[in-house]
Parts: sequence; structure tokens; C-alpha cells
Amino acid sequence: MTVFHTVSDRLVWRGDGETLVVEPWGRNSLRVRATRAADVVDTDFALLPQPPTHVEITTEDGVARLTNGHITAVLTAEEYYDAQAGYHVSRCSLTFLDRHGRTLLSELGSGGSLKLRARAHRAITGGPHHLTASFEARPDEKLYGMGQYQQDMLNLKGCTLELAHRNSQASVPFVLSSAGYGFLWHNPAIGRATFGTNRTEWVAESTRQLDYWITAGDTPADITAAYAEATGHVPMMPEYGLGLWQSKLRYWNQEQLLAVAREYHRRGLPLDVLVADFFHWPKMGDFRFEYEFWPDPDAMVAELRELGTELMVSVWPQVSVESENFRDFRRHNLLVRAERGPDVQMSFQGPSMFLDVTNPAARDALWELCRRNYHDKGIRVFWLDEAEPEYGVYDFDNYRYHQGPALEIGNLYPQAFSRAFYEGQRAAGQEDVVNLVRCAWAGSQRYGALVWSGDIHCDFATMRRQITAGVNMGIAGIPWFTTDIGGFHGGDVTDPAFHELLIRWFQFGTFCPVMRMHGDRQPTGTVRAADGTVRCHTGADNELWSFGEEVYDILARYLRLREALRPYTRRLMAEAHHHGQPVMRAMFHEFPDDPACWDLADQYMFGPDLLVAPVTSAGADSREVHLPPGATWTDLRTGTTHQGGRRIVVPAPLEAIPVLARDDALAHLVGRL
Repeated sequence: MTVFHTVSDRLVWRGDGETLVVEPWGRNSLRVRATRAADVVDTDFALLPQPPTHVEITTEDGVARLTNGHITAVLTAEEYYDAQAGYHVSRCSLTFLDRHGRTLLSELGSGGSLKLRARAHRAITGGPHHLTASFEARPDEKLYGMGQYQQDMLNLKGCTLELAHRNSQASVPFVLSSAGYGFLWHNPAIGRATFGTNRTEWVAESTRQLDYWITAGDTPADITAAYAEATGHVPMMPEYGLGLWQSKLRYWNQEQLLAVAREYHRRGLPLDVLVADFFHWPKMGDFRFEYEFWPDPDAMVAELRELGTELMVSVWPQVSVESENFRDFRRHNLLVRAERGPDVQMSFQGPSMFLDVTNPAARDALWELCRRNYHDKGIRVFWLDEAEPEYGVYDFDNYRYHQGPALEIGNLYPQAFSRAFYEGQRAAGQEDVVNLVRCAWAGSQRYGALVWSGDIHCDFATMRRQITAGVNMGIAGIPWFTTDIGGFHGGDVTDPAFHELLIRWFQFGTFCPVMRMHGDRQPTGTVRAADGTVRCHTGADNELWSFGEEVYDILARYLRLREALRPYTRRLMAEAHHHGQPVMRAMFHEFPDDPACWDLADQYMFGPDLLVAPVTSAGADSREVHLPPGATWTDLRTGTTHQGGRRIVVPAPLEAIPVLARDDALAHLVGRL
């Protein structure tokens, strides 16, 4: 009896009600799918079609091997009589090997009488399955990626992570292993991932099939490049993405916003992007400027462009029940639906529902409004806020989308939100696209998603978490990352303690993929319309000169340093676009042979040549830095050169953070700190 079948370059096993398919999916990579009582389906949530590769398939005595370049899948089938059940049971287990025959990853064994199942499909009455995929754990393995979680652990071994999006949490289920593989859980279901010492488990609360992608690589750079090929490359960053993006909560009228741009210009400070934040609209979901406060957007955009600045406008995927577009959206089933209770999903500034951007018709309707009211006026950059989406209550089992229940496909939402604008902008003739978005999933990068870390708090502990968030986002295939410099919640512009935090965060932001000022600064101000009605409040000033002359002098110097970095940053963006490499890189990305680099969570590489060690403690005036071997390192502040392979203590007065250049790179920056 034949237990394996080949269909073209696919290897297929069937038994015990399950169909298992293993096939090549790009160089040195495989895709695995399995389902119960059905055939696997061709979903394209994140994975893109790949060109054919040369595959070798052998089958003998219940064992099949499929080799695609540097990776081999070994399928071992067995059939045995289960005396307790009273019938024969068929099983097939999977192991993945690298090109040297070493085990990369292996499914969990049955445990004998434990009768464990590595692929456990538990039926949901009348619907799909609750799925658990289990793998043997390697005690010495280190794991990285998975997107953005608010924690300061870089190595995720020992962590349990929710596979769901929340404000300041972006679940991008790709993990890179120190054992030499990358693994994408190609499933947008709500669930969890557990990287335990006794097993690794991936759980989908509701799904039609098992679906994952695995690649083998000799270096982290090989793995990230393969992942970018499989899920898409980020576009080339436009020139206006390389400098300062200025924002606050919120510029509430046209003249106020223009006055900020004029002051930057008067001071000789370069400003690439300036932001019209939320509630520049009359009602949530109107997707247009409110005329009383923004009387001439065309003239505003034109003046900003003359000053060398692009205008970015905020777009929320929410539609107020009082919006001029609500009835039309609801009539055409373009809104997310609740399974029970009222169809009100958030109540910020009044009750609202979310647009269902998994519906192509909703994406088209959204873009048509934004094209007419923004893009046709010359606006090329959009701020896609609330992209998780941020439900008032995260009851994921209570929401249904066009593409399926939220439990089954909910994590796809932010990718679809970015897609709506990317495809609209490209169709309108815009070449390079970058849009700021508060969440992402696998594949979001190909839609120009610049992810920021959400509404985070203003303190040093939170700042430390943004280092690991940025590095792990880059590993997870999202090379464009930024934060609210200084944090979002709080931050009194008159408080010296906040000034210190802001300076340290601004220094860190200088060496992030995108440098962006934002935050709800205190004290806030009240806004009223001409008729006396209250509008959404505005925060305190948040420009470089808003915190006193001493702070201004430091911030202005780092902004000019960012400008001096522009050619280098442009080069890093090209590496991300062409080769799928992160901009903000883990130390081990550049130095995989240095064991110490796999444990460094508080320093990173900005591209291949700059080691950045942010100061993340109040009152600190120095910090320890690990210098990897095989290179010489030049302190950009003092010009002092150090040999690698040791740890040093670097002075870090308030006006400077340790940044060291590798092997005489960027010598023109010495003395600029």
C-alpha cells in the first residue's frame, strides 16, 4: 500500500482523516499544510507565489524525504493497531533537517501511551477546528521576532505570546531560531505561541487548516532575505521618510500647523513630514477636513511643499453613527458586525463601528473618499491609526468580518488596512509609498507599512521596551519602525525629569528607521468651534523648542546629525527594499559567530556599520557596551578607537549616547555627537 503520493513537486500523505501536504516554497524553504476531512486550500494571507525550484523526493519503507536546497523534510508514516480503540491508527510525523543533516525542528512525538498529537485538530461544533501544532523544544535554542510586544526580552525562549493585536501590540508570527531556521505561522487566527523548555506550541482558536512556512539559512541575514522573498519586500522609502516627522496631539487648525512649519524653516531646522492628526474631520468616518478649522487644504499643502515638508493626515478606520457616510457604509455591509449585543465597537468621542477592510468593496469605498478629499489635494502620506483595530472590549469572538469570524482571520485586519491605501495610491500614480500604521501582520511591509509602537507611556522602562520591539519587528519582516519620541501618555513640557527622558529618547530616535516626534503632552488645551461647541482637546506644544533652550540645543544637534546620516539611511532603506534586510538590526544579525551578541537586548546595529547603545536609565552618565570581535570600533563622540571582543564603559553625558562606527565607517560623523 502506498502511503505517500507526489503531485508535481508536492508530497502528500493521507490517513486517519487527515491530509498533509509538504511542498517547496522559495529557495531553501518549504510550506506545510494539513486539514481534516478535506483537501488543503490555497490561502494567500501573507505568502506570495514563488518560482519553481529543483526538488528531490524519495520514498521508501514508510519514510519520505523532500529536499529543496538547504532544507529537507522527513515524513515518517506508521500504522498500528490501537487495542483500546479497537482499530488501526495511521500517523505521519515531520522532521526538518538542514543541509548538513542536522535537525532544525521536529514535531512532538506521541509519548507512547500519552497518545499526544503534534497536529491536534479539535472540532468546533458545526464549524472549523481549534488547532494546536506542537514541536520538540531544543533547550539551547534562542528565538527572536514575532513582532512587537511590550516587554524588554529580546530572546523569546520561555515566553508565551498572544497571537492577537492590541494598541501597542503587533503580532507578526515569524520567529528566527539560533538553530538556523525561520518559521512563519501562516495563520491569521487569534491564538497563542508558547516557546517552552519542554515544547513549542502554536495555537489557532479557529481555523480551517494547519499552514506554516519554514526556511533554512546559514546566517540570520540569509533567513530574513528568504522571508522577504516569501512575503514581499518593503517599497523603497521616499526621500521624505529619512528626516524628522513632527507631530503632537493635535494641531487643531490650519494656521497653527503652518506656523510650526514656518518656525522650523526660520530656525534652519529640516522638517520632512508634518502631521494633521485625528479630528481634523467633523465626525469620525467623514474622511475630510472640517472647513471651519481647515479652510484651504490645497494652499496648505502647497506652502508646506515649498518649505520642503510633506503633510501627513490621520485616517481612522472607524465610522461614527453620526457620520455622513455611516448609512451608506452600513447599507452596503461594509462595517464589522457584532455577533451579539449592539453593533457599537468603540465609543471614543461617540459611538462608532469599524470599517471591514477585509472586504475589497470597503477598501475601495474608503480609498475613494480619501483620494477625493486628501490625495487629490497633494497629500501623499497617511497615518493609519487604530489599525489593530482597537475594540472598546477585545472580545475577539464577538466580531465577524467579510472574510470570516475574527477568531479565524482577525489578525489580517491591519495588513488589509495598509493594503487599501497602498493599492489606492499606486493606482493614483504614486510610486514609492510609506504610510504610518499602528499595527501590522505578516506581509504588511509590502504595502508600505511604517509601524509605530502605539500609545505607550512616558518613562525609561517603556523606552527600554522599544529597543527590543524595534529589533524584533525587523526580524519579523517589518523593517520600517518608529516610536513616539518621549512616549505618548503624559510628559509635562515643564518637568526636568521629562526633559531628560525626551533627550534620551530623541537620541535613540535619531538611529531608528524613522525619526518621529509625537505625544499627548501636558498640560492639555480645550478647543471650541465658533458656535461654542467643544471639539477634541489639543495637547501642549511638542516642537524641538518647546522644552527650553538647553533641551533645544541638544535636540537640534541630533536633528542635524540625522541629516548628516541621510545618505547612509538611504542606503539602509535600499538594502531593506532590495535584499529584505532590517534597518534596525539585532547584534547577532551582523555578528552571528559571537555568542554574546545573541543575548544583547539593550544595544543594536543601525545597519551594518553603526553600533547604538541608548541610555535607558534616569541619571545615567555612562553605560557598558559590548564590542563584537573581528572589528575595530570608533566612538563617534571622541574619535577613540577600540578593538572588538570586549566590553567597555563609555561616558554618556546627557548630550550624548554611545554610538560606535565599525572599521572606520562614516568617519565624517566623528565629533558630531
